[in-house]
Amino acid sequence: MGGERRHVVSDPQQFGKVAVLLGGRSSEREVSLMSGAAVNKALLARGVDAHRVDTADALISTLQTGEFDRAWIALHGRGGEDGRVQGLLESFGVPYTGSGIKGSAIAMDKLRTKQLIAGAGLGTPAYSVIGGPQDFGVTIDTLGLPLMIKPAEEGSSIGLTRVERIDELAAAYAEAARYGSEVFAERWVTGIEYTAAVLQGEALPLVRIDAANTFYDYDAKYFSDKTSYVCPSGLGAEREHEWGQMALRAFRAVGAQGWGRVDFMLGDAGEPLLLEVNTVPGMTSHSLVPMAAAAAGIDFNELVWRILETSMRDPAPVDGRTEAMDVG
Repeated sequence: MGGERRHVVSDPQQFGKVAVLLGGRSSEREVSLMSGAAVNKALLARGVDAHRVDTADALISTLQTGEFDRAWIALHGRGGEDGRVQGLLESFGVPYTGSGIKGSAIAMDKLRTKQLIAGAGLGTPAYSVIGGPQDFGVTIDTLGLPLMIKPAEEGSSIGLTRVERIDELAAAYAEAARYGSEVFAERWVTGIEYTAAVLQGEALPLVRIDAANTFYDYDAKYFSDKTSYVCPSGLGAEREHEWGQMALRAFRAVGAQGWGRVDFMLGDAGEPLLLEVNTVPGMTSHSLVPMAAAAAGIDFNELVWRILETSMRDPAPVDGRTEAMDVG
């Protein structure tokens, strides 16, 4: 399978003035502010003319000035990771990092992501859509207990609830439904969790996640010091490569581009079951993409630079300071 083409940039002036989009109004605002601050600091350290822009404050008027040459999207969740800000940037002719409108919108919808992954012949935990209390009985009959209840369009494990007893299902459904998207139940998987970071058409070393909580929830992802990560993951080279290629297939199946993260767990027979695709993963001190990059010999500043390179999908300037390189 052909990979993406990397546009190599050697001169920070080639990027022009860069808006680091952060904050916003989603439920993941707090994490986005942390990610954006780290990204902005890294870009400045590499000589890029970078400026933090909180998208909760008059983004349209900021773009109308024509002041920025491109955008590094550090927004998580709705409004920033779901194709909306990508569409706005395209309407103003501002190149941006990561996935385009379609890939961003699809990956943000966990339910459609699962359907596309299954359609591509890849494994994913069994699931059932819940439209209301009338579906509770058939959901438990189909999936059994325990199970996980999820809102289709939230990230960072927001709105997720593990259900162990029938009488817990109503509250779990109500919690997921309050985020305003479809709700689905997923069969509980007890195996090891892994994540595969994707950068410019390549899968980086896999990270194994050992969460102290029952599952890898919001606090475990961003704040807990009890969650442990193993990278390199300890897998053999053949299995590491196989599962990395699987992650790339899932990434492409939803139309994602540039960079991101693919999460999966192992089923009862040790088979990988894909959970979701993240098109703007966290870039905080607890984040997994920087960890995987470090294992591949890419430090944080270089990682942020290479992600900014993914905004160079527009034609290369004639001065020759960018070149295309096939990396997949």
